[in-house]
Amino acid sequence: MEIGIVGLPNVGKSTLFNALTGAGAAVENFPFTTIEPNVGIVPFTDDRLVQLSKEWNSAKTTPSGIRFVDIAGLVQGASQGEGLGNKFLANIRSVDAICHVVRCFHDENIVNVAGVTVNPVYAAEIIETELILADLQQAQKAYDRSFKIAKSGEKEAKEKVELLDTIIKGFNQGKSIRSQGVDLSLVQEFEFLTAKPILYVANTGESEICDDLLNPLKALAQKENAKVVVLCAKLEAEILELSPEERATYYESAGITTPGLAALARAGQELLKLVCFFTAGPTETRAWLIPQGTKAVKAAGKIHTDIERGFIRAEIYKYADLEKYGSYQALKEKNLVTLEGKDYEIQDGDVVYFRFSV
Repeated sequence: MEIGIVGLPNVGKSTLFNALTGAGAAVENFPFTTIEPNVGIVPFTDDRLVQLSKEWNSAKTTPSGIRFVDIAGLVQGASQGEGLGNKFLANIRSVDAICHVVRCFHDENIVNVAGVTVNPVYAAEIIETELILADLQQAQKAYDRSFKIAKSGEKEAKEKVELLDTIIKGFNQGKSIRSQGVDLSLVQEFEFLTAKPILYVANTGESEICDDLLNPLKALAQKENAKVVVLCAKLEAEILELSPEERATYYESAGITTPGLAALARAGQELLKLVCFFTAGPTETRAWLIPQGTKAVKAAGKIHTDIERGFIRAEIYKYADLEKYGSYQALKEKNLVTLEGKDYEIQDGDVVYFRFSV
């Protein structure tokens, strides 16, 4: 699953992407993979993974990763093909969620394409408007197709026309699918851009966090059922150039318990509605991110198709129990290690050993 990083030009979008991908290279033993110049897998650090690796004295520790896509900057008129509009819309259509970077800093040396003054809500609405206009075109085409069929009396087509008519009215009022409160399962086939989950990144200055800029953005996010992550992309990138020891000292002296990139990674996991399970043993301890509600047999396929094909049972214990009782052996003695079938839904924090035969 992928999160697309979007934003107007000069808002710090690429700086953020570089900081994210730099995070992958900076953490010892955590793999970072560049798929192509503008796509990166960013490791998702997790203290539970570290502790599990110690419990099993694992030779290798592998985190899960979230894919971030640096999507081309957008300008007004993108829905009509202006600038890189067509490419932008195609790229955003292919991702699962949107990370919208909004400028919340003042710098006379960096041109503000949204106007003379820094206005994060206005800047955010420029992109949102283009996405709504693209969705409006999509909805109108679908409406016209269904309307022709509905004239013959087909019930399903009539229902679709009624739904699309309501949605089109909402688009014309400047409302995204998210803010219209539409049942997303009813509109999945249309691939509306404004149906994708979104989070806003308020990119601040190194020494300024302006509430007069942040508060209106948070209000906008609330309307869109979205979160706001506040960070300084430039500062995050600079911190990653420090050694791990210097970095830790900086965070401690600044009183930072959760670095900005870590907060963004966590928000990304929540945005995609992912849960994290672990496989652990002497050879390797590894974290895996899967969608909420994934059954055990499908989680097995995340590791290898042979394990899914030959699935027998999943041996499972909770990381929280391991933390409470201290060892895997203690969990065995307390009967806290269970055997589950293929229909068991994997929970966040499950430690799993898949039994299979092929």
